[in-house]
Amino acid sequence: MKEVSFIPNQTIPTLRLSGRIDSTNAAAAEQEIQTLLQDVPGTQVQVDAEDLEYLSSAGLRVLLRLRKSRTGLTVVNVSPEVYDVLEMTGFTEIIPVSKAFRRISVEGCDVIGEGANGTVYRLDPDTIVKVYLDPDALDDIRKERELARTAFILGVPTAIPYDVVKVGDLYGSVFELLNAKSFAELLMEDRENADKYIRQLADLLKLIHSTEVKPGSMPDMKQTVLGWVDFLEEQLPEAQWKKLRSLAAAVPERHTMLHGDYHAKNVMMQNGEVILIDMDTLCMGHPVFEMASVFNAYTGFYVTGTRKRGSFIGLDPEMAERTWNGILLRYADDDPQLAAKIEQRAALIGYVRLYRRILRRNGLNTPEGRQEIELYRKNIGELLEQVDDLTW
Repeated sequence: MKEVSFIPNQTIPTLRLSGRIDSTNAAAAEQEIQTLLQDVPGTQVQVDAEDLEYLSSAGLRVLLRLRKSRTGLTVVNVSPEVYDVLEMTGFTEIIPVSKAFRRISVEGCDVIGEGANGTVYRLDPDTIVKVYLDPDALDDIRKERELARTAFILGVPTAIPYDVVKVGDLYGSVFELLNAKSFAELLMEDRENADKYIRQLADLLKLIHSTEVKPGSMPDMKQTVLGWVDFLEEQLPEAQWKKLRSLAAAVPERHTMLHGDYHAKNVMMQNGEVILIDMDTLCMGHPVFEMASVFNAYTGFYVTGTRKRGSFIGLDPEMAERTWNGILLRYADDDPQLAAKIEQRAALIGYVRLYRRILRRNGLNTPEGRQEIELYRKNIGELLEQVDDLTW
C-alpha cells in the first residue's frame, strides 16, 4: 500500500509512513509493515513520519503493537500536527519521538566558508547555516555542538548552533551571528587595517593553544598525524620515512586545544568581538599540528602553482602571504628566529598531509598529480635534512 514503504540503505531499518492512517486502512498498513519487516532481524526499527499527514487512534495502536516485537522502535521527522496527537495521547512517553526538522533553502545565499565536512552559507544578516555533506550527519552535528559548548565554557569565543534544519536531503546547523563578517572579508575590504585583523587572528590562535582540555574529551591529533605518516611508508625513501615517523612519534603528548581548520574564513567579527566557527574539527595535541594546518591554508596548498594563492580562503595572493607571515611573527612574540622555526616544522607536517591527500585522490594516475607528488616529496626530503625535532 502507498502509505507504507521501506527506506533502503539506512543504518537502522526504516519504514516511511505517508498520507493518512486511520480506521479505514490501519489493518492494511499493519499487514504491510509486518511483510516488510519479516526478514529484518533485531529489535531496532525507525519510523520516518515526514510525509505522514494524520494518524488516528487506530494508527496509534498499529505502532504500539509494533513496539511489542520491536522494542527499539523510534519515530522521527514528525510534523507539528501529528506530534500534538502523539503528545496528547501520551504516546511520546512510551516511544522516543522527534519532530521534523525545519526546511530551508540556501539558493542564492553567499558561501562564507567551505571545509571537508560541509559548507557555511549566510542566510541573512543575522544568521548563518553550516550544511553537512554527509546525509547521515546528525551524530556529527551533535558532536560539533558539544565541542563548541566545551570550547565556550573554557573561554574560547565561539558560536553555538541553536537549531538543526534540513537543506534538501542534507542537514544543517544554524548559528546566530548578527551582522558578522569573516576575517577574510575584513582583510580584503579594509586593507588599511589588515595588521590589526592579523594580530587578532594570531591572538585568538594563542588563546586556543593556551587552553587545556580534559584528556579524552577531544580527538588526539597526534594519532591522526601518525596515520598520515604511516600512509607514506611506501612512498618515501626508507631513511626519510623512519626519521619522519620518529619525529612525529617524539612530539610530546599535550591536552592543548586545537581548532583543526583555523583560517580567516572560520573566524568572524561580530560587533567588535572575535568569534570562532566551524568547530567539528576541534581536537587536542601539540600546537605544531595546528600550525601545519594554518600553513597549508595560506601557503602549502598553493605551492604547486596550480591554484591561486589564498583563493580557497577568500584572499588574494598578496594578502594571503601577508596574513600568514603576520600570524606567524605575532604567534612567535615578534621573534623572527622562532617564527622561522615554527614555519619549518609546520611546513613539514603540512606537506605530509598534502602528499597523503593527493595520493588518496588518485594522484599517481594523472600527470598533474605526479607533478604535485614529486614536489611534496622533494620538500619533505629537504625539510627532514633541516630539522631534528617538531617542537619549539
